[in-house]
Amino acid sequence: MSEFKQRVKNLADNLPFSGDLEWRLVGRSRMQENERFRQFLENVQTWADDARSVPVKSGESKKVLLFAMIHLWVRYAAALSLLLNRLGHNVTLAYLPYQNWFDESPPREDTRLHYYYQACLQPLAPLISLRTLYSRQQKPAPVPEELAARIEMISERDFQYSRQVEEVDQDDPLFMLRRKRNRYAAGEFYQLLQADRPDVVIVPNGMILEFGVLYEVARYLEIPAVTYEFGEQKDKIWISQDQPVMFQNTDELWDKYKDQPFTEGQQNQIEELYASRKNASLWKQFSRQWQEVPSEGEREVKARLGLDERPIVLMAVNVIGDSLTLGRQVYSVDMSEWISRTLAYFREKPEVQFILRIHPGERYTDGPSVEDIIRQRFLDVPDHFRVISASDKINTYDLVTIADLGLTYTTTVGMEMAMSGLPVIVSGNTHYRGKGFTLDPASWEQYFEIIEAVLASPGAYQYTAEKLNTVWHYAYCFFFEYPFPSPWHLRGILEMIQEQPISRLVSEESLQQYGSTYSFLLNQTVAKKEN
Repeated sequence: MSEFKQRVKNLADNLPFSGDLEWRLVGRSRMQENERFRQFLENVQTWADDARSVPVKSGESKKVLLFAMIHLWVRYAAALSLLLNRLGHNVTLAYLPYQNWFDESPPREDTRLHYYYQACLQPLAPLISLRTLYSRQQKPAPVPEELAARIEMISERDFQYSRQVEEVDQDDPLFMLRRKRNRYAAGEFYQLLQADRPDVVIVPNGMILEFGVLYEVARYLEIPAVTYEFGEQKDKIWISQDQPVMFQNTDELWDKYKDQPFTEGQQNQIEELYASRKNASLWKQFSRQWQEVPSEGEREVKARLGLDERPIVLMAVNVIGDSLTLGRQVYSVDMSEWISRTLAYFREKPEVQFILRIHPGERYTDGPSVEDIIRQRFLDVPDHFRVISASDKINTYDLVTIADLGLTYTTTVGMEMAMSGLPVIVSGNTHYRGKGFTLDPASWEQYFEIIEAVLASPGAYQYTAEKLNTVWHYAYCFFFEYPFPSPWHLRGILEMIQEQPISRLVSEESLQQYGSTYSFLLNQTVAKKEN
């Protein structure tokens, strides 16, 4: 594009009402040329026609507010809104037209997307209420001081999540964008929920972005808020009532199941899953491979890493800025401080071999690596340190096998260390902390004291058969009882809804399978069916 054309485009992008004019003149035809939105319109029309083919279920009707932004979530929320409508509920779908959360779009682009989503969602209008929160001006309405402080916290978390860092630069354009959008969203949500108070708010995640803003506004107004998210299981959904789902709070679940028999069938099921995770294979409805290479054995990995008979400590870390680490500190400022102080401690202990396993997920992120922390801390990595990079072809489970002590923050590998009988110290507020099979310091003093104690007398910390059984029982509950059955997944919904259309999901047969999921989404207490 020539410099002149670029200047004209930039001018048009920022002219007031240029997006409105474009929509009136050529907007509908351009939307039809856009494959994503043309398909979305066709999908929504098909879903709405299918929903209308079955009568509304009778029974208790709740006033429900769903919210979504970003295309994947808007698409899923549209389908979920129709399903809840056919189940007999009064549903409002609120939405924002943003395609991403980290870039400031030209006004004309935002207006264009506003009209695109408005047109695509219009087939829902006879069945549910639609509420766009888009505004050209984005002038934030006032909110109470306490709520404003919560929104500021979310803006900081957004910066951490987006940049994948833990230090927040409030002068960074990204932080200023997140603060502006979050403040605007908070004002809109605050007015909306006061003017038309729902019985329940249903929102993804609940920790970050405008999702987190709505969650905080709802809780401030004492409106029940249900958050949901998807993991690697294609036929499961995570749901949490009045808490961000990313905290994966399993306390009530474990209280219910810990004293129940752990059956042979359950044991076999979790053993099969663990074996697939260890051996770099897919398993049933799981969509993710956890290792790139299969296990090669204790002797082979020790030889590859040049390890001797000195004790081995394995530190397994999360990706920096991962939403499973933000806000999870127990006694450290954040995960980076935990890593730095641990590295400094073991630097002075050459009698111990220290392995740092960097999370394989770093291969797919753009933020700073944990390796950067090491390079900042040490000009030269000490001889008794081994750093396993995200891309190194080494199976994490082999490292667990050769270790004498494990250190984790919130990664699931910590639970799997315990499943292998490895004593593990947990420093972050993760779901498996405090469940009876990990070492859980509450201060730096306790942390280093426990390290010293385990290395001095490893035999005293070996797992009994009873404790190992507890670990495996908990792991079974986390993977197979904590998630709810779901007919659709966020990714793949277009294909899944063809197999499980709304008209089928409201049948008595489907309600037997998914009824507990729908009830929990609507903030009802449910007793999950035993497998």
